[in-house]
Parts: sequence; structure tokens; C-alpha cells
Amino acid sequence: MAAVSSRLPVFPWDKLEPYKATAAAHPDGIVDLSVGTPVDPVPELIQKALVEAADSPGYPTVWGTAALRDALTGWVERRLGAVSVAHTNVLPVVGSKELVAWLPTQLGLGPGDKVAYPRLAYPTYEVGARLARAEAVVYDTETLAADPAGGELDPAGLKLLWLNSPSNPTGAVLAKDELARIVAWAREHGVLVFSDECYLELGWEAEPVSVLHPDVCGGTYEGVVAVHSLSKRSNLAGYRAAFIAGDAAVLGELLQIRKHGGMMTPAPVQAATVVALGDDAHVTEQRARYAARRTALRTALTAHGFRIEHSEASLYLWATRDEPCWDTVAHLAGLGILVAPGDFYGTAGERFVRVAFTATDERVEAAVKRLG
Repeated sequence: MAAVSSRLPVFPWDKLEPYKATAAAHPDGIVDLSVGTPVDPVPELIQKALVEAADSPGYPTVWGTAALRDALTGWVERRLGAVSVAHTNVLPVVGSKELVAWLPTQLGLGPGDKVAYPRLAYPTYEVGARLARAEAVVYDTETLAADPAGGELDPAGLKLLWLNSPSNPTGAVLAKDELARIVAWAREHGVLVFSDECYLELGWEAEPVSVLHPDVCGGTYEGVVAVHSLSKRSNLAGYRAAFIAGDAAVLGELLQIRKHGGMMTPAPVQAATVVALGDDAHVTEQRARYAARRTALRTALTAHGFRIEHSEASLYLWATRDEPCWDTVAHLAGLGILVAPGDFYGTAGERFVRVAFTATDERVEAAVKRLG
């Protein structure tokens, strides 16, 4: 066990503990904007579906029920604009973070193989590469999107390319033509593309596009897979409800591996997912909550001397005071506000902080007052 854990970086959020203690000492309590965890209730219709499926004594299947596969294919076509999506093009998974962490291992990658991910990125992409003993390499998203053939990434040995649009942490969004250029380049060099699109339904100043859109993939899913989660759109982080969609050959191989590994989405969660994907009203309602919190925090941070960059989508504001990120973390902790330092996501973020707007309305209001 020690040999495996030694391959991994220090868990980033452990470094925040002293600042969390400072923020918690505020007379009015901490406002924790460091993690993008949902705080609003699970919609009642989803809770009802979960409860009604609670009497599930038998083993679920890795592939999921026919109703779930219908819901997944229907949503991918309706929401992502994908065409001719079959049951073989979708696969439920037990949480998107778990998928990211174990995907390189399940794909059989190892020493000598490269896994690429954005220079500013969710730390689990690197963790997944390290668990598989593959080489983790980073790229600048804007540079790659502008000219994939320009040498930003050496395709030699590159087996897996992670895209993340909308980005965590920056909220940046890749346009259709940028995604299409990257996909075409990856196909030319035999590189598998996995696109983490978990924030796709949370565009504010841009309309995020899926890698499965025909204008991006050309109507064929060869070599491309999209990753989606219900954690943010439906407040289901506690359910670990997620799925992947795309290349049937890749998903078929993962299905066989996961059958042996026992990676089955619980039957009640499958039932809840069917209902969640079939209802848009709760998504619209939750978006409105986040939009109001985003506006309030953005206004307060700007007035406090911050500059907001990107942030056109997702659940975060990418903010800077043009100083080392840990100085900013300390400053805000003194106001009872906890944020994530930008260097959690790569050295390119060392002068930024990531501010989540997933706190309750009451806590957001408290943060706004303190910043004022």
C-alpha cells in the first residue's frame, strides 16, 4: 500500500487546514468557498425515484437497465446534439472522479505511455496517470486549440488526451472549431480523446459544446468519449451518478473490464438517474440559484480589488489580486472566507484563487458583506 500511495502527490486540500481554522474562528463562522460541493436539496422527484427503487435485493448490471440506457442515449442526443446514439455508445459509471482516477489503468496504460491533460486542471488527471505508472504530461489549452500540429504535444507515446471544457478551475470554454481541430489531430495520431464535460450545463457567458457534437466529431464517435456527471446539474454528488458516452469499441472494452471489477452503479441510483435526466425543470431552477450567487460574489470580489479571468462557465470564479495565491488565501481566511489556492491546479495558477459559488444563499450573503 505504501508503494502505491508514494506515487501520488500530497492530497491538496490537507494544506488548507490551517487557513480553514483561521476562517472558522470568524465570529459569524466560516464561509467555505473552497470546494464545489452542492449544498442545495436533491430535487424531490429524484429522491422519490430513489426511494421507490430502494427494494433492490438483486445485483445490478454494470451496463445498467434498459430504461437507464434509454435515458442516457436520449439525453445525449437531446442535450448534446449527438446523432444516432446507440446503447453501445453509453455506459453508466460510479462517479466521474472515480472514472478519471482509474481510466488509464482500465485502458491498460503503463510505463512508456503518456497521458496528457491541461496545464491548469483538476488534480485527478495526474493521479490517474500516476496510478497506472504512465507518464503525465501537461499542455496549454489555448495553444493546443489554436494549432494542435504546432508542437504543443508530442504524439509519440501519447495514448490518452484529456480535454476539460468548461474548465475546472478556470471556467474557460473551448469553441466548436477548437474542439474539432484537436479531435482531428488526435485521430490522425491515434490518440484517444476523453472530454470531461461535467460542467457543460453551467455556461454563463458562453455555450459549451460537447466533443460528441457532429460539428466537432464529424458524426462519428471513433476515438472520442465524453464524461458527464449529475453531481452539479442535479445536486447528486452524494449519489455518485455519472456516465460516459462515445466510441462503442472503447466503451465495450471498459464494460468487459468493469464486469470483472464489479463497478456497478447501485440500482436505486440508476432509477434516480433516469428521472433526473428526463427532467429539465430542476436544472433550470438550480442554474438560477447559481447565477444569483455568481453575480453577487463576482460583484463583491471585483469591488474588493480582485480581477476575474475566464469564468464564463462552471461553478467557480478564477480570481486574482496579482499576488501569490497563498497570500490571497490568507487574506480571505482572515475575513472568514475559505477559497482554493490556484496552485492546487498547477503552477500556472500560482497567482490565482478558485472561488466556488456553491455555498448557501445565507453564506454567500455573509461573504459579500465581509468583502464589502
